[in-house]
Amino acid sequence: MTNLSPAAQAVLDAAYESLDHRGYITDLVAAAIRAAADQVVPPEQERLFNEERPWDGELCAVVEIRAELLAIADELEGHA
Repeated sequence: MTNLSPAAQAVLDAAYESLDHRGYITDLVAAAIRAAADQVVPPEQERLFNEERPWDGELCAVVEIRAELLAIADELEGHA
């Protein structure tokens, strides 16, 4: 089993503290993080942020936040 990043481990630890059932918790947490990422930038609008509208750095940062959240979800799913 590989070590998780501090961000992914913090999410998983918080979930384990609230639920004592580890069977499906990793998938549930990953799904919740993906849902949060979709709230930051809906998938169908990601291309607009990246390609069609060269907004300033502050607005483009939301795409980076989405990518970071999705990376944590991917890591958790790989840890299951």
